[in-house]
Amino acid sequence: MTDPHTANAIVEPLIQVGMSLPEIKWPYLVSLTRLSLALALGLLIGLERERRGKEAGLRTFSLIALLGAMGGTLGDNYAYLILFLVGILTVFLNVQRLRTDDSSELTTSAAMLITCVAGILCGKGHTATPASIIVIVTALLAWKDRLTGFSLGLTENEMRSALLLAILAIVIYPALPVGAIGPWKLIEPRAAWVTVILIAGIGFVNYVLWKLYGTRGIVMTGFLGGLVNSSITVSELASRARDNQRDTVSAAYRGILLATAAMLIRNGGLLLILAPAAAFSALIPFVLMLVINAVWFFIDTDTVKKTVETQTQTVELPLPFSLSAALKYGLLFLILHIAGVIAQQGFGEAGFYAVSLIGGVVSSASAVAAAASLVTSGSVPEHVASTGAVIASLASVLINLPLVLRAHNRGLTLRLSVAMLSISVVGIAGAFVAKPLLGFLLEAFPMLSQFN
Repeated sequence: MTDPHTANAIVEPLIQVGMSLPEIKWPYLVSLTRLSLALALGLLIGLERERRGKEAGLRTFSLIALLGAMGGTLGDNYAYLILFLVGILTVFLNVQRLRTDDSSELTTSAAMLITCVAGILCGKGHTATPASIIVIVTALLAWKDRLTGFSLGLTENEMRSALLLAILAIVIYPALPVGAIGPWKLIEPRAAWVTVILIAGIGFVNYVLWKLYGTRGIVMTGFLGGLVNSSITVSELASRARDNQRDTVSAAYRGILLATAAMLIRNGGLLLILAPAAAFSALIPFVLMLVINAVWFFIDTDTVKKTVETQTQTVELPLPFSLSAALKYGLLFLILHIAGVIAQQGFGEAGFYAVSLIGGVVSSASAVAAAASLVTSGSVPEHVASTGAVIASLASVLINLPLVLRAHNRGLTLRLSVAMLSISVVGIAGAFVAKPLLGFLLEAFPMLSQFN
């Protein structure tokens, strides 16, 4: 029988040289959640590779994601080791591919390395970041044919427009000073430049969607662009209808109405998040404006369907980005911003309404956010803030009418003028009847008071 002292004398040196690892107790649910997320992400990207008939498919990507998650859970050294081993696996995959075929699997190899890194992030407790990465990578892999066809079809002028947009957003914007400058602190260079980037970006996105999807893209841009800046979007959509073709004119009409609806939804949602009580007061005019907007949109649906079926012609697309137009809009934004600040400082409640009106012309979202912040700080009553939000939204609707003239199409201008004016009239009427009607509803239904 071995002497205990002799056994200890043998074991202790082994422990000192690292032949025995310390025991680590992991929380079961936390560890299972991290591994499950990694497995789900591996299955997602592996499913796309399996569908493409690649050698590394569903099982391979799932195992790589799990390996990465286990490495991230064990620690950095294990994570580096597993990433190195996956790198060797990608080399082996390409060697085998070159032996049996003339092409390599560079895209699949890159996807395997990204999946491993995403798994490591899952193992370290990250959730949104690895999930977003895998979703983006899977989308890029799934849209291979469409992206390849689009890139091969780019002209030199289109590529130059994309590079110019990148310079505006990535190079010039960070170099501008932060906050207000000047002796009276009235000029905000970054705020003005954001407007320049917006008009350039929306124009470029509109161009890409149009090139990919035809006239369907203009409708998609209408709603998405309206969430950012409806005036810029309307101006861009109207310019696309200059060819006077019936399908593009109808698409521009629907896109502009969708941009207006998106602006109203955005402003109402912003007010609801920042000042729920003010949003409750503005509920009636916003709902009425959206209803009228929807009526005009769906009235045109049958006509559009018939038009698209009977006539489809090739559309000559102009360049996706105009620097001069973007700079002009940025200058206009800067002038109106300075005027709004001066009006707010010089007047009281009337100044607030003036700022709301000017803000609606330039950026109704900013005006609505300002109204909500003033309610939160107690500077203005709830009904004043809600009225200001409605004024800003109405101004944003009405300012679109001159922008529609860019289409040089009398029929489109007339239809949109009637639609915009009716939306504005209903909004004004709703603002007048909102206070007494809400008071009646609160008396009839006391349970609504919890939202007020």
